[in-house]
Amino acid sequence: MSNHQRLDDGMRWRIVGRLEAGQSQVQISIEFNLTPSVVCNLWKQFQDTGSIKRKAVQGRPRATTATEDRYLSIIARRNRGATASQLSCDLFAATGTRVSRVAVSKRLHEIGLFARRPAVCVLLTSTNRRVRLAWCREHRDWSMDQWVTVLFTDESRFRLNTDSRRTFHYSENQGPTT
Repeated sequence: MSNHQRLDDGMRWRIVGRLEAGQSQVQISIEFNLTPSVVCNLWKQFQDTGSIKRKAVQGRPRATTATEDRYLSIIARRNRGATASQLSCDLFAATGTRVSRVAVSKRLHEIGLFARRPAVCVLLTSTNRRVRLAWCREHRDWSMDQWVTVLFTDESRFRLNTDSRRTFHYSENQGPTT
């Protein structure tokens, strides 16, 4: 189990039940894919307090609920051109929960949505230019009969320098790039 996953109450009670039935902590840790220390700590907590409740955690409480996170995911996918600030306003209008644009970005990163600039034109590199020029020189003396057999399917637009547009779209399953 990864560091970020938490045991839910049902799983905690199943573990305690198996410990009470005499199953070993090592067997349980293997069966539930946990480290033995997790099972040991849960058992000690249950024996000391009679409870399996998680202890209070430090840090700031999460600003959004799981439902609000799902809502952000849906509206970001429906309107891929929306900014994090716009999504924050949409969330506030729908639920009354006010969150920052940074919090919205973090929630979208957690579910695999990342802001990207849309590629308007493919950047024409010096290598691309050199290869295309060589191809043109090889074929400049072709007759009309030779060109009739050629079908051009490349309709890409090219730019000699990078695109300076500042619009972003949310796209899935791509980590941040530099």
